[in-house]
Amino acid sequence: MFSKSLEALHHAKRYRKRELFDPLLKDYASNDYLGLSVKKDLLQNAFNKLQSFDCHSPKASMLVNGYHPLHAELEERLADLLEFESALLVGSGFLGNLALIDTLLVKNALLFMDAHYHASGIFSTKIKPNQVIFFSHNDIKDLKQKLFNAPKNKLKFIAIEGVYSMDASVAPYDFYTIVQETPNAFLIVDEAHSFGTIGENLLGFLEYYRIKEKDKIIKLSTFSKALASYGACVLAPLQVIEFLTNRAKSVIYTTALSLLDTALTLAHLEYFIAQKQELKKELHKHQQIIFETLGVRTLAGFFTLEFENNPALLNAQYFLKEKGFLVGAIRPPTVSKPLLRVSLSLKNSLEDTKELANALLDYFKIQSSFKSG
Repeated sequence: MFSKSLEALHHAKRYRKRELFDPLLKDYASNDYLGLSVKKDLLQNAFNKLQSFDCHSPKASMLVNGYHPLHAELEERLADLLEFESALLVGSGFLGNLALIDTLLVKNALLFMDAHYHASGIFSTKIKPNQVIFFSHNDIKDLKQKLFNAPKNKLKFIAIEGVYSMDASVAPYDFYTIVQETPNAFLIVDEAHSFGTIGENLLGFLEYYRIKEKDKIIKLSTFSKALASYGACVLAPLQVIEFLTNRAKSVIYTTALSLLDTALTLAHLEYFIAQKQELKKELHKHQQIIFETLGVRTLAGFFTLEFENNPALLNAQYFLKEKGFLVGAIRPPTVSKPLLRVSLSLKNSLEDTKELANALLDYFKIQSSFKSG
């Protein structure tokens, strides 16, 4: 039934499969920016937290009987750390975007979304397409024009990412300014790739721009990147959190977040808070190696390199794999042009990152010699 579609994917070099990679490969493909996934002492800390309770699974929806003291502790700690009035756990970043977009787009609301916003957000807009307006990526002027053309009496939400997951760009501060100047407007910031990578204490986009006033800000922070766990959290003014709690389908109609993941997030968060300045220094050292060797500057935990087509991209990925490095090959339709996505991780040594950068240099030299020859 699906053979022709699968055949077309193979032909376009867009076929994907689940793969168990050689564990000896140096991992530059995951989102484990701070290298917390390999710290077994933190796993033991999480296990110890869980052992002190009678049950080790959430059992039900948060609004039935699934809300657990560990859930409440994590929400409280995140709200305190990130200086928000309230917080609400969700099962994943995808479910978080679904909760925000489906729930907050009430009848009298409009959503203005960056064209490069994460696929989970773009998917969620399909529920209410007539209430969604896309603006050009990181384009303040385009957003202002679209806000100007929109009805003045509408509730408005502007959705951006702190760090964009496919080009590592940081959203401009001006988005915050626009929201402050626009009546009945809120800024939604997906901090999946900015928490743990930018800001004075690695707390993300809001800290990076020293934004303190948060009464018009809704932040989505995930645990599956820098915190090397699973799940997500929405942080916002109390009234927004209460509204989501009562109306968001991806909160009401799904089992509460796994307790083991919650305990692991708490253990990793405690370590992150204690070590954030050291972690920041180490991440900067990896970023500096990439800049000095390749001339690529990144403020985030990763960088991307654009390729002409899918075969060229896959060839580069294979070349690096043969050298002992695993990197991400991101193909359309996820992105408009094929990208090699190289994630930095503190579980890799500085020597590893230097070798990776040199391997990339070697690859491009070989390609250049082929073209000139």
